[in-house]
Amino acid sequence: MAGDERIRLFCALQLPEDALDRLVAWQRAQLGAHADRLRLVPRENLHVTLAFLGARPAADVPVVTAALHEAASLAGPVELRPRRYREKRSVGMIVCDDVAGAGEPLAVGLWERLEQAGVYRREARPWLAHVTVARFREQPRLRLETLPDGNICSVRCALYRSSLGAAGARYDVLASMALGGR
Repeated sequence: MAGDERIRLFCALQLPEDALDRLVAWQRAQLGAHADRLRLVPRENLHVTLAFLGARPAADVPVVTAALHEAASLAGPVELRPRRYREKRSVGMIVCDDVAGAGEPLAVGLWERLEQAGVYRREARPWLAHVTVARFREQPRLRLETLPDGNICSVRCALYRSSLGAAGARYDVLASMALGGR
């Protein structure tokens, strides 16, 4: 990557294998019958966004990595409990409760560090713990009562590069770190 090349960046909680297994099984069971109206987010793209930075110069990667590392070192594991299925304009998501309240301070601390570094402008809305599970052009307006089983306990976060393509986005981990410096 050249320093002035613009790349799409976001920071997110990485999901453990057991949570990914449960989310993928839920996607197949609850959303699979609607494949003509939506596209399932692939397993390797499932995550919980902490901060979406959008298109940034590649030269910002070390600055963003340092801010994420600093915020992550002060955080502990983030436990999330699936609460409901929700649709927005182009995505279906599992909205989660932040069980012990560790996720929001991590996100807000990261936002502050990124803002101080001059690489991020915070959104007006508060952080929403969620996993995007489907994408669509037209809202299917599904009413799903069944949720994925079990809580999600994330102990790692990462800086991702998002590359858009005809088959959907591809997410590449540029840096990954443990929460709490583990």
